[in-house]
Amino acid sequence: MNLEHQRGEVVASRWQISTAPDCAIVPPEANSGTPSRSEIEKMARRRFQAPSPFREGHFWWLFHWQDEFVDGKRIRKRKRTKLAPAAMPEREVKKMAGEFLRPLNQGLVTVGAAISFMEYVEGTYGPIELPLMAKATQGRYAGVLANYLLPEFGKLCLRDLTPLTLQKYFSGMAASKTTSTLSFESKDKIRDVLSSVLGSAKKYGLLVTNPAEGIRLPRDNRGHVAKPYVEPTKFAALLTLIPEPYSTMAYVAVFTGLRVSELVGLRWRNVHADSISIEQRFCRGDWGAPKSKASNATIAVNQGVLDRLTRLKTLTVEVKAGRALRKYRVVRSCGPHDLVFQSLKTGAPMRDNNILTRHIKPAGRILGMPWLNWRCLRTSHATWLKLAGADVKDAQAQMRHSRASTTLDVYQQFVPESQRKVVDRLSQLADVPITFQ
Repeated sequence: MNLEHQRGEVVASRWQISTAPDCAIVPPEANSGTPSRSEIEKMARRRFQAPSPFREGHFWWLFHWQDEFVDGKRIRKRKRTKLAPAAMPEREVKKMAGEFLRPLNQGLVTVGAAISFMEYVEGTYGPIELPLMAKATQGRYAGVLANYLLPEFGKLCLRDLTPLTLQKYFSGMAASKTTSTLSFESKDKIRDVLSSVLGSAKKYGLLVTNPAEGIRLPRDNRGHVAKPYVEPTKFAALLTLIPEPYSTMAYVAVFTGLRVSELVGLRWRNVHADSISIEQRFCRGDWGAPKSKASNATIAVNQGVLDRLTRLKTLTVEVKAGRALRKYRVVRSCGPHDLVFQSLKTGAPMRDNNILTRHIKPAGRILGMPWLNWRCLRTSHATWLKLAGADVKDAQAQMRHSRASTTLDVYQQFVPESQRKVVDRLSQLADVPITFQ
C-alpha cells in the first residue's frame, strides 16, 4: 500500500467521506458541536509580540497591541507605552520591553481583563455577587463602590489594576481630600470591598490573581481605642428614660448579648424556661440566618430576663395621635410563631434604627453617653461578664463567637477597677517589706 493510499484512508476515516455521488461531505464536528481543526489552531495560536522599542524625544517608547471592550465588543488597539528615559542604554530598554510584554505573551493577562472596572461592577459583580449578601451588607458595599472605588478606578481596565496601582491609592489616602478624614476602619472597609470585587473577577476567570491581596493600609495614627460600655451603676437610670417596650429590648440586649437583628427576629418559641434560642434574624426588611454557625445557638438567661419578657404580654402603652392618645397592647398576639417585640400599630417587625434614634440615643445623651448604640449594649454584656468573673470560654459561648480572641480583644473592654484589684493582689503573693535607702 503506497503512502498516498494510506493518506486517503486516513482522510476518509476522519471526515467520513461518502463515495455516493450525490452525498455532501459533512464533517462529524457539524453534528457534535466540536470545533474544526482550523478553529482549534486559531484559538490555540498565541498572539506573540516582539516589537522593538524606539527612542523619541526624551524617552524610550514601545508600540504593542492590547485587547479592549468597547460597547460590549472586543477589539484590538495599538498602544504606545513609555518605557524609560532616553539616556538609558538600548540593551537595558530591550530587557524592560521583554518584561513588559511577558505577561501578554504568556497568557498571564486574560482577554476578560480588558473590560473596565465600572463595566464589570455594573454588569457582573452588582447583579451576581451583591444579591448573595445580607441586605445591610449590600447597602454598605454599594455605598463604598459609588463614593470611592468607581470614581477612582471606574475607567481603568481590570488588567490595569496592578498591586502597584492599588497600593499607590491606599498609600495616598492621607493626602486625598476624599479619604483623608476617614477612620482606619472605613479605609479597611474600602480595601475589603475592592478585594471582594477583584476576587470575584479572579473566580470568573477574568483575572489570573487578585491584585488587592497583600495591599497594606497607612498606619492608624491612633492607638487602640477601647469601645465604651454602659456602667452597671447607670443602667437602671437609663431604663427609666426609655419607654416600653424599648426599655425591655435594652434590658434583654444587655443581659443576653443578643444583636439587635436577633432581638427583632426573636419569636416566643425561642423563649424557654431558662434559656433563649437564636435561630433567625431580621435587619431592615431582610430575614436571614444568624450571622455565623456559632451564633445559631441556645444561651442561658437569668430569671430577670424571662420576667421582663413575660411582663410584656400584660402591658399597654399610650401613643400620641394628633391631640388624642391611642392605647396599644405591647404584644398583640403571643403564639409560638409570633414575634416577641412587635410594631405597636401593625405587629410587624420593628426597625432598629428608628428605636435607636428616637429612644435610646436621647436617653444616652441625658446621662452623658452620646455614644450609646445597639453595639454598645452588646459590648456591655461582654464587659459585665468579665466583671462577674466569668471564664473566657463561658463568655465566648454566651457571646456566641467562633473564637475566644474575638470576645477578649473586641468585646471585653478594659475595666480599671478589675485591673486595680489584680494589681493589688500581687502584694499578697510575696510579703516583701518596702525599705528606703
